[in-house]
Amino acid sequence: MDTPLSTIAVVGLGTMGTGIAEVLARSGREVIGIDVSDAAARQAVAALEASTARAVQRERITEEERRDILSRFRTFSDLRAAAEAELVIEVVPETYEIKQQVFRDLDAVVSPTAILATGTNALSVTRLAAESQHPERVLGLHFFNPAPAMKLVEVVSSVLTAPPAVVAVTELARLLGKEPVAVGDRPGFVADGLLFGYLNQAAAMYEANYASREDIDAAMKLGCGLPMGPLALLDLIGIDTARTVLEAMYSASHDRLHAPAPVLGQLSEAGLTGRKTGRGFYTYAEPGSQTVVPDALTPSRDGGADAGRTVRSVGVAGSGTMASGIAEVFAKAGYDVVLAARSQDKADTARGRIAKSLERSVTKGRMTAGARDETLARITAAGSLDSLGEVDLAVEAVAEDLLVKQQLFGTLDKVCRPGAVLATTTSSLPVVSIARATSRPEDVIGMHFFNPAPAMKLVEVVRTVLTADDVHATVREVCVKVRKHPVDCGDRAGFIVNALLFPYLNNAIKMVEEHYATLDDIDAAMKLGGGYPMGPFELLDVVGLDVSLAIEKVLHSEFRDPGLAPAPLLEHLVAAGCLGRKTGRGFREYARR
Repeated sequence: MDTPLSTIAVVGLGTMGTGIAEVLARSGREVIGIDVSDAAARQAVAALEASTARAVQRERITEEERRDILSRFRTFSDLRAAAEAELVIEVVPETYEIKQQVFRDLDAVVSPTAILATGTNALSVTRLAAESQHPERVLGLHFFNPAPAMKLVEVVSSVLTAPPAVVAVTELARLLGKEPVAVGDRPGFVADGLLFGYLNQAAAMYEANYASREDIDAAMKLGCGLPMGPLALLDLIGIDTARTVLEAMYSASHDRLHAPAPVLGQLSEAGLTGRKTGRGFYTYAEPGSQTVVPDALTPSRDGGADAGRTVRSVGVAGSGTMASGIAEVFAKAGYDVVLAARSQDKADTARGRIAKSLERSVTKGRMTAGARDETLARITAAGSLDSLGEVDLAVEAVAEDLLVKQQLFGTLDKVCRPGAVLATTTSSLPVVSIARATSRPEDVIGMHFFNPAPAMKLVEVVRTVLTADDVHATVREVCVKVRKHPVDCGDRAGFIVNALLFPYLNNAIKMVEEHYATLDDIDAAMKLGGGYPMGPFELLDVVGLDVSLAIEKVLHSEFRDPGLAPAPLLEHLVAAGCLGRKTGRGFREYARR
């Protein structure tokens, strides 16, 4: 298997096969494209002609280079054309029957030293290899769509794969300008293994009518910095494809988090499989279009909401980073703000933190000196909650401890005027339990800002079964006025973002526990293959392992799903005091400041 892999066959010229063929031809390889459909072959050639023409127009390649690329791509309808290939990559439909037949047929065609790779993202590479007369030369080579643009390639070894074959395709991936990550053979591998569990939970959340499709997608884009929301991504991938991947994952893991949400089956059976059919979770202008058009589920522009209460002044209870950030948000929007802490010194320190933040904005040209002074003048620092007596909206931002919050709301109940809206910024505690600490639970609502509050656009608006309609309307109106994006969700653990984010993080930890992949490879896979701004272990160390563990415990306690139980490795690191960046060591070590 000591081969330069200069002649490569691609079997299956659908979207992915065509993309892989383009990557190979552009890199100087001789590419043999094989598809039983002449139309598919012609379309693949046309796609390569179009993409290289665009490259010439953009002056990325010359016309001569374009002709060379096109000359290196030859198409055939007979598998025997792969005889001269040193590597064959199959990208045929995602079923064992079809792929196994391809591998059996290839045994009679290619040389004994040729490497056979499957492009599957859901099926067992070991099971496919077992159908070959030479299973030691079979491995997985999982490109991501669109192959020319996406950097990640997962190199999948089975227990039968010979190490030289792995070395050869790994080096090829690097020469193609890709980032190869080594993974073992289990459904979903790394990127899809983590991604599809998250997508499945989002589908289940929508199916349960917990939140609208628009709010679920907006929450994950704005709260986590993801390029697409989960339901829009399912439509792009194909709901039938996602269901197939999840079925394969569940058959291997028997984890309920991987059991396909029933809505995926219902949509698939109805032929509503996403963009390719023109309708999935959303409705599109036409099949294959990415343009979403209004349908019966699209929210009306006015939302049909009740009128809210008048809010002119806002009180913020707390003195930490979140409290000062929220106070800054309201003051920038023109509200008079009272920042109340347990002592005048703490309140003054918090106001000083805001002054420094505003000064940084002036230095960066985001704000004028005059606007800075006006904003700071709207903020009054006070050393007692009694100062919140006349505010129209009181926002609590203290420690994430139920007893502490209940005691504070008991005080707000006595201090704040009748009709004032009382909001908690809890990220994981039951809002109704906080509301019941007052004599007016109908005035209490969740208003979960994300850190840092001045920069993050998302606010989860958490309505309890006791929250009044006009209180809910008030908070939504206020969010818009302070230039935040409100999403509605019910009062259950994790709300939207944490309920979807932390099981994904927990599953990443389990991958490391099982020695399935390394920290670096998992982080790289999710950044390069999933478009995540940070890998799961980078994010865990930033959030804090103790904070992450606490949220995992709340989710597990609420939903009682064994798959949500905190990974033992996370518990061990927290017990050892390795809490992430703030302690200098978490999943990785950091230089002390």
